[in-house]
Amino acid sequence: MTAGSRIPLRIIGLLAILCIAAFGWALFGFVLPFQHETGRAMLDSYVAGYDEATVAAMQALLKDNAAAYGILRSMYLGPELVLPALLAMLLLSLILKLDTTGRYFGKPVHPALVKAVLALPLIYVFSDYAENISSLIAFGGSPSSATAVTILPWLTKLKFASLAVTVIAIIRFALIRFGPKDDD
Repeated sequence: MTAGSRIPLRIIGLLAILCIAAFGWALFGFVLPFQHETGRAMLDSYVAGYDEATVAAMQALLKDNAAAYGILRSMYLGPELVLPALLAMLLLSLILKLDTTGRYFGKPVHPALVKAVLALPLIYVFSDYAENISSLIAFGGSPSSATAVTILPWLTKLKFASLAVTVIAIIRFALIRFGPKDDD
């Protein structure tokens, strides 16, 4: 029995359903109402990233709009508490299910590469939670908000980069595992 076969597909399916539900909760319960209230997107939805000036503009917007700040805060204390963990568990389960410790193209996968791939969902989840905490600090009027404003754009870029690389690695391993086999 290989390591990947120990994870039942129903668990992976359940994690996927929970991720979709949490994403829907965040989108329809907070992201869209925030956009309706402010006319602007939440910084979390800037996939390409943003800079400190964008964070400062959002601080000014939220300073004058208590309802929008309430929506943002509620999102971080609601779906954003569970979505990153669920997504990281789903990604890690997929990586393990694909059994990345095998042989590909006739060569064994180096253990360091396996560890690096397994670390990607962890980097994602830690950077997502750090981004959420930094957002609460930056937009909450804390004395530490200047530091949070500085690191927030970097955390968002790290979050999306680690998520993208994780998805690319999963697709790569799936193509190798389920693609045509060489007849060596």
